[in-house]
This record gives sequence, structure tokens and C-alpha cells, in this order.
Amino acid sequence: MKLIRALSVSRKLCLLALAFAIIFSPWFDSPFKSVFVAAANEKDKATLYSYKVVNTFSHDPESFTQGLFLEDGILYESTGLNGKSAVKKIDLKTGKVIQSRNMQDKFFGEGLTIVNDKIFQITWRSKTGFVYDKDSLEILRTFSYKTQGWGITYDGKYLIISDGSEILYFMDPKSFVVVGKLEVYNDNGKVSKLNELEYIDGEIYANIWGKDLIARIDPKTGYVNSWIDLTGILSKEDRKGKEDVLNGIAYNPENNSLLVTGKLWPKIFEIKIIEKNQQK
Repeated sequence: MKLIRALSVSRKLCLLALAFAIIFSPWFDSPFKSVFVAAANEKDKATLYSYKVVNTFSHDPESFTQGLFLEDGILYESTGLNGKSAVKKIDLKTGKVIQSRNMQDKFFGEGLTIVNDKIFQITWRSKTGFVYDKDSLEILRTFSYKTQGWGITYDGKYLIISDGSEILYFMDPKSFVVVGKLEVYNDNGKVSKLNELEYIDGEIYANIWGKDLIARIDPKTGYVNSWIDLTGILSKEDRKGKEDVLNGIAYNPENNSLLVTGKLWPKIFEIKIIEKNQQK
């Protein structure tokens, strides 16, 4: 009996060792690997950054912003609310809408991103995503997913989608198969309410819903390397009473800066990231 038990334990240990060998093998290059690494690594305290406003642009105060993307001076924006959701192309400097496509009333628009000549947009609770031609805004196809849709970005290989939890989903942009998941955390535990996303220089930037905070996430481990504190960016004078939360991140590669705004905000702010103790 003891021999049988010993063999059983030995077999379990061998299977466990084999599983770890596969997961941490250099040939196993799936985002699933990140979840295991994230749970095992111990990290230092995350750095806290502030901001300096270097420019401001007009923003439609009726736009319930859910996603932003900047390319060649054109701002691509996805807006939400049933009956008001749309995809827009906007001249950043003037704020003028160049082109717009309204969504059916049943859809609540959420984040968007661009992959080559296509726009990918997700919706909140409909579990339906749309692929548009970037030039004409014509719908090319739809796709589905199993969670809520909040934010979306592209890392050069996979679409990365948030659903308001601490989990990010990696999706193949051709097959729309979820190939991996990443749990986001910091020194205090899981970091949830991940909203609008932007992939910048090897990091995932994520708005934290309900807070004037952006998390900068390591896509390999899920650890929040640093925070950007945007407290006070929308002044009391600019608040008319209906403004909603901070939501919207776009990278400006020409200036190495960020564009940020919020739902129903009257302005878009171009900011530089600075040390917390520097003057704004």
C-alpha cells in the first residue's frame, strides 16, 4: 500500500514538473504564461507620475467618449450611450468632425483601435464587435466575445480587450479567438476596473474607471509598473455639472505625448508625463 501511494505521489510530481517545464519553456510564447509569472514575481513599489498640460483642444461636450486613437493628425473616437453611439473621424486641431457613422440604437459603443487599414470597435453588453474600413467607415464584418467590452488596443500582434475587471484578454485580430489572459495586479493585489486602453512603447496604458488615474502595465507580467495621477486636469471652471469620468487615451508619436479626455468633457488635453514633484 505504501509503495502504491509513493508511486502515485511520484506520478503527480512528475506531471506537475512537466506542466511547469512547458509553461516556462522559451518555446511557449502565449499570454497565458504571463498569469503564472505575475503570480510568482515580487516587485518593487510602482512609480507615481504627474502631468504637464502642453496643449488643449476642443472636444464635443455631448460625446460620451469610450475610445480614442490618433493617426496622421486625425483623431478617431468611439462614443457610447444607446442611441448616441458612433465612430468619428475628427480634425484634432479644429475639433471638426470629418466623418461619422452612427451605430444602431441597441448598441452601446465602447473602445476602438486601429490595425493597418481597419478600425476595431467593441460594445458594452452586446458581446459584439465591429470591423470598419478606416477610410470609408463602412462595416466590413462583426465578431463576438464572451465578456463585456470596455477598452481595446493592439500590441502589433494581438487585440487586447478589457471588460472592467482585472483581466485583459488577448485576441487574434484575424480569427477573433482569445489566445490568452493576463491578470493585472500591483503590490496591494488585483487591479480592477480597467477601462480604455492604449499600447505605447511596450506598455499597456489603462484608465481606471471612476478615478483620474492611468495604470501603466507590463504586458508580460501584468504588474502595474507606474501610475499617472491626472487629478485636477479638468478644472472646476470647465465642469458644468454633467461631465462624467476620465476616459480616453491616445498616443501622439510626433510629440511623444498623450491625449486624454473624458466622457462629456469639453476639452482634450495633450500632456507630458513628469515626476510627481515637478511643477505642472
